[in-house]
Amino acid sequence: MKNLFLLPLAMFALACSGPEKEAPSETEKSTVVLPYTAGYITEINSDVSDNDLLTVLNSYKAWETGDMAMLRSTFADTLRFTRWDGEASTGPTDNVIEKWKAFRDSLSSVVIKMAVWDKNHAVDRNEDYITVWYREIDTYKDGRIDSAEWHDVNQIANGKIVRYLQYRRKFKPN
Repeated sequence: MKNLFLLPLAMFALACSGPEKEAPSETEKSTVVLPYTAGYITEINSDVSDNDLLTVLNSYKAWETGDMAMLRSTFADTLRFTRWDGEASTGPTDNVIEKWKAFRDSLSSVVIKMAVWDKNHAVDRNEDYITVWYREIDTYKDGRIDSAEWHDVNQIANGKIVRYLQYRRKFKPN
C-alpha cells in the first residue's frame, strides 16, 4: 500500500522538475560585439586570496582606529598613490604614511561604514586588485564633521598594497 502512495508522489516530483539546463561552458565565447575595447585589462576573475582581502580591510581598520604602525604594515615599501583630487606619486611608503599621520592627528575620530568590496584578478596582466566602496565620517578635533563616500582601488602584490587609488564624493543624505 505504501508503494502505491509513493509511486504517484515520485511521478509528480519528476513531472514538476523541468529539463536541466546545461551550465555555460568556460570556453564558450560571447557573440556580443562591444562598442569599446579595454586598453588595460580585458579579462578578470575573482581569483584573489582572502588573505589579500584581509590585508586591504585591515588597512581601513587601522586608519579608522588611528593605528599608523598597523596601517604601514599593510603596504609594500614603495607605493604608487593617486589621491582623490588627482595628485599622484610613487615613492617610499614611509613618506606617504608621514603625511597621512599628520592628517589623522587632526581628527578626533574616524568612522568607516564599509558598503562592499570586490576581488579582481587581471588575467591578462597577472595582477590582483581589491576595490572597496564605503562611507567615511571624519570628526576633527575642532568639532567639524566631514562625510564622504569613497571608492578605492587597492592593487596587491606579494601580500602587500603596492598601488592605491582614491575616488571621493561628498556625502549628501537623501
